[in-house]
Amino acid sequence: MTVYFIGAGPGDPELITVKAQKLINRCPVILYAGSLVPRDIFAAVEDSAEKIIDTASIHLNEIIEYIKAAHQEGKDVARVHSGDPSLYGAIGEQIRRLEQLDIDYEIIPGVTATSASAAWLGKELTLSGVTQTIILTRYEGKTPFPERERLPALAASGATLAIHLGVTRIHKIVEELVPFYGEDCPVAVCYRTSWPDQDKVVGTLQDIVAKVREKKFTRTALILVGPVLGTDEFRDSYLYDESKAHVYRPKVKPDKPRSAQMKLVHPKS
Repeated sequence: MTVYFIGAGPGDPELITVKAQKLINRCPVILYAGSLVPRDIFAAVEDSAEKIIDTASIHLNEIIEYIKAAHQEGKDVARVHSGDPSLYGAIGEQIRRLEQLDIDYEIIPGVTATSASAAWLGKELTLSGVTQTIILTRYEGKTPFPERERLPALAASGATLAIHLGVTRIHKIVEELVPFYGEDCPVAVCYRTSWPDQDKVVGTLQDIVAKVREKKFTRTALILVGPVLGTDEFRDSYLYDESKAHVYRPKVKPDKPRSAQMKLVHPKS
């Protein structure tokens, strides 16, 4: 018996991985975070799964009791979280309990809100000469926060920021970022990315608070901040630069394509 911590992706049922969907389809017990994971993901097993339980309204001990019961019966469990379960998925405390109970588990990664939001915005978040670093963080709230990871410390890097769970404090975030990024720094706030009711606003640190409040975003929103969101001034990468050689594209090209050479060296039997 194994508990599979499965990343369901940001919301669109088609953004779940093939492996994740296969596991969901074969696990007799499914526990999912109903406030963040669409029920449509379980459409194929609504009639065949033994249990599909929305855990949004129950606490950790109750979740573990469901898992223990499945373990006693030798039944695999699909524990389905939104996005990627290793990022703000609250799986750490579940894993700790499973290890104490000697119950096997496996983590199945998923598409993150950051990846899905960048795609929706039509942006590459790592442009040559602009930034090569993305910092995924959250805004300080009830969760204890190390001093070294508070927003001003992260902002000092100048990297692109992906800020979770902070839209209700957007005014505070702006106050802390302006000294490092400037008022004209581009910002995007993506609400429920990839869901049918997805919405977004794009602006700068100067005007984003008013735009977010006009939209009345209060939860389930990702804040992206950084010059990379609003510039066309960046270098072409070395990857496809004809003047830059690498192992797959040597500077002096052979007479025959590499694929042809490989076929000669490794002929089909």
